[in-house]
Amino acid sequence: MKHRIFIAINLPEDIKKKLADYQAKWLELPIRWTKEENLHITLMFLGYLLDEELLEILKITKEVASRHEPFFINLKKIIYGPPKKMPPRMVWAEGEKSEELGKLQKDLENSLLSSSVKGMESENRPYAPHINLGRIRAWEFRQIEPEERPEVNEEINLSFEVNSIEVMESELKRGGAEYAILESCPLKS
Repeated sequence: MKHRIFIAINLPEDIKKKLADYQAKWLELPIRWTKEENLHITLMFLGYLLDEELLEILKITKEVASRHEPFFINLKKIIYGPPKKMPPRMVWAEGEKSEELGKLQKDLENSLLSSSVKGMESENRPYAPHINLGRIRAWEFRQIEPEERPEVNEEINLSFEVNSIEVMESELKRGGAEYAILESCPLKS
């Protein structure tokens, strides 16, 4: 059986709630908002994996997590994303780049790329932490005159501690993706 897998940092409930509150500021946008319970930071999207590949991914992710100490993530603004892309594809909360997060993501990527699991690919761009708050319906967005488009550029100041990373499964459904945590891998304590 194939599983659609990604590795993520899940957010504390209070941070999810605050981000969901921000979503309400731009209700006039043609956008499919991410459900509050689905808000996360993707470290690596792996695609469709077989059961035996998934077991290898779980093992590697636990090993990588055990080599890194807990750290904080600071979310600093809500913007259209990706930056400089027009029309934008998303509205997202942008996190500050941090040395700890960068090292964790790079270690994870290198460990997975050197594994026996086929099809792993490097991102080939610097890792920039963000939380996808909603996906813009491009066709509808283009129908709005540029000067009529709402500005999305909100300074925020949200911070939380990362104590684990999760191997997640994404199931695509008519109402949007549903995510399940397959394994929570604690960071070094």
